[in-house]
Amino acid sequence: MTRLRDEALDLPVSGALPALRSALEGPGGAVLCAPPGTGKTTLVPLALAGLLGDAPVRRVVVAEPRRIAARAAARRMAWLLGEKVGESVGYTVRGERVVGRHARVEVVTTGVLLQRLQRDQELAGVDVVIIDECHERHLDADTVAAFLVDVRATLRPELSLVAASATTDAQGWARILGDAPVVEARGVSHPVEVLWAPPARPVRPPHGMRVDPALLTHVASVVRRALAERDGDVLCFLPGVGEIARVAGQLGDVPAEILQVHGRAPAAVQDAVLAGSDGTRRVVLATSVAESSLTVPGVRVVVDSGLAREPRVDHARGLSALTTVRASQAAGRQRAGRAGREAPGAVYRCWAEAEDARLPRFPAPEIKLADLSAFALQTACWGDPDASGLALLDPPPAGAMAAARSVLTAVGAVSPGAGRVTERGARMARVGLHPRLARALLDAAPLVGARRAAEVVALLSEEPPRAYGDDLAAAWRVARRGGDGYAARWRTEVRRLAAAAEASPPGAGTPQPAASEPAPPARDLSHPPTRNPGADGDAPEVAELPLEAGERADGREEDGAGSSRGSGGRAGREPQGRWSDERVSGLVAALAFPERVAQGRGDGTYLMVNGTRAEVRAGSALTGAEWIAVAVADRPVGAGHARVLLGGHIDEDVARSAAASLHGEGDEVAWVDGDLVARHVERLGAVELAVRPLKKPAPGLVREGLLAGLREEGTALLNWSQGARELRERLAFLHRHLGPSWPDVSESALHARVDEWLEPELSKARRRADLRRIDAGQALGRLLPWATGEATRFDALAPERVAVPSGSRIRIDYSDPEQPVLAVKLQEMFGLAETPRIADGGVPLLVHLLSPAGRPAAVTADLASFWRDGYRAVRAELRGRYPKHPWPEDPAAAEATRFTNARLRR
Repeated sequence: MTRLRDEALDLPVSGALPALRSALEGPGGAVLCAPPGTGKTTLVPLALAGLLGDAPVRRVVVAEPRRIAARAAARRMAWLLGEKVGESVGYTVRGERVVGRHARVEVVTTGVLLQRLQRDQELAGVDVVIIDECHERHLDADTVAAFLVDVRATLRPELSLVAASATTDAQGWARILGDAPVVEARGVSHPVEVLWAPPARPVRPPHGMRVDPALLTHVASVVRRALAERDGDVLCFLPGVGEIARVAGQLGDVPAEILQVHGRAPAAVQDAVLAGSDGTRRVVLATSVAESSLTVPGVRVVVDSGLAREPRVDHARGLSALTTVRASQAAGRQRAGRAGREAPGAVYRCWAEAEDARLPRFPAPEIKLADLSAFALQTACWGDPDASGLALLDPPPAGAMAAARSVLTAVGAVSPGAGRVTERGARMARVGLHPRLARALLDAAPLVGARRAAEVVALLSEEPPRAYGDDLAAAWRVARRGGDGYAARWRTEVRRLAAAAEASPPGAGTPQPAASEPAPPARDLSHPPTRNPGADGDAPEVAELPLEAGERADGREEDGAGSSRGSGGRAGREPQGRWSDERVSGLVAALAFPERVAQGRGDGTYLMVNGTRAEVRAGSALTGAEWIAVAVADRPVGAGHARVLLGGHIDEDVARSAAASLHGEGDEVAWVDGDLVARHVERLGAVELAVRPLKKPAPGLVREGLLAGLREEGTALLNWSQGARELRERLAFLHRHLGPSWPDVSESALHARVDEWLEPELSKARRRADLRRIDAGQALGRLLPWATGEATRFDALAPERVAVPSGSRIRIDYSDPEQPVLAVKLQEMFGLAETPRIADGGVPLLVHLLSPAGRPAAVTADLASFWRDGYRAVRAELRGRYPKHPWPEDPAAAEATRFTNARLRR
């Protein structure tokens, strides 16, 4: 029996071990619910591996959602055993593997396990897999669970699965694992006092990755308050690395050690945080990694900024990216609980108590929010392209899967239609990048060399610091000679990607366009163009630096598969000649984001082939370039154009090649500035490459152009006489009150039925003036229900005029189809007891009773009521003003007239 440190014996999860072992010996699966700090991540794997006593010897794989958590868990377990990492317990994350020959517990990231499953579906030699922190609902974890369930059902029925959650919301996971039992471990929880500490003045809500600096200043002030009011270490939750650095800068003078915990933090810092204090008070600034993945000892106070980062589809980059959101209520409870792990504590929440109930209850599953291109490629490699046969807690949204399939088809990763993975797609999946970036790496390597392609792709996989600038080539040079943390991570990722590119066969170039896509003119990109003196400058060759160990370059907490070993820093295959850094970086960016190659418009802006207009910052090295490839962009609040944050120089040849599927050429007739313009156009998406006038456009194109004008400017382009306008109003009235047997004459409905009422005149038209000659009234008459015979009743149902008691025929105003108006002088309605009705008596007219001068005197839809109740007041007001006209006391019995008293006496 391995001797454990005494600390392990006190972990609360030990009481749940018998039930957990029983579940695995029976059904073979279980859901373990245990709060943070109970030992579910460290003690349970040791017990299941048989490292605590007489239990059978097993090999256990623990899947963590973050690299920092994987390393920390392995180190903690090794410490509990009194061993070094790599002996009985090891870990594997992207670019780093510390696993000895006799290790029985291996901690990996979910991304590493995902790639391992694709290579070895049986997971040979593994007895138990624990998916830790499954409540966080990361996409990789959901996918790994679905694949493992599939493996156990078809290949390895003896494989035991455990889903470990820090919350008690476990029924969904139990169902996924085949109605597995739920084993609960009770944690030791001390009371936590909640203090609400909102900013004194309103702060701007988060936008994208941006957080209002005023909120960060407030968070720093709350940390100072907590240090003054409470004892113990302070754990402050912030959304990301940038916010942590900013708050740390504002706490430089506090009497405490400031520590920063996030996925990019050096291992030494992570170890120092987890080791506990040596007597010096500490302020630990952390991302959500400290909610449940890590237990920080000594914490008595939590300061919660109330913000988190969640994945969203980043349309600026064509990738799934993180965005700042309000943290959920569940996250708030997890964070607050860290203050009560060892003793009573307190949490300072940097928002008002009234806001708390409006926060989302739980964070949304990543599968519902993120770009699914990488997920769709994984499922295609697994043999289930639409993921319909996988045991997923939430199905992927159909729209997101369709968009992902479109991306994968465009880069040649899956076959059109069926969506089955191609050999090229399998290679892309093994690279461990987003499919866009994998495409760029594999297609650029044969042209510029594996090493140079890898260096640029590594820059794109983790956006470089803003201090590197917005010119991709310049940022590349800064990274080469840089000594900061980003440069170290970049070098590690370059090594891994160069090895992956070298392992790809030489023919892994850009796929041919699909049969349905027009192929552009052939362009040879394998050699640099003739150099234009001064075009690129005389940049010297930069020596390639040796690679160093360190973090991978994507900067995310999630991790994928791959190994950094294999390239040994070799330069990779290089073609004849050398391309400039500018040309190489632009080519790689264009291959990754072909829909965002952009042409300069001469006014300081660029038009991307996807139709988005963008601008570069003042003084940018990209200014004045004829073509650029936009790698990163955003759209500031209130801005009319996107803003280029990172891009590279390209030429038209590269743009044509990278965005070949968007190339097209043909005749176009469009409605421009109020009339038809006919042209022959060669275009790359929204960018026009060449244009010449078209003298004799095809009639069908002309008709479509005129229809576009009608959609843009409306049917007002036609000839609407007064009679035509009144006809349209009467038809609208009948459609409103008698239903679809009468035509809908709204703009949208008329556009939908243009073939029925505007032909043959529309097909004969050639320009705007011809539209003006079309009689709209005559055309509308074609829509009347002639086939049913109802058209013959049109004048009876919606009469143009109505007879009133005076003998006059008064025109009805149908401009309001809800209730048409009859405007008539009051004296002409004497003797009429009921309001006139139309549409077979179903709709009363709204009667506007006018004075003898034609001015409004009263409005009524109930004439009898008016004679009874309203007439006296009108009579009293107007009789003195119009004494020559009759004002009888009983209008209902009086004779209607349109004449004066004198005329009546004659």
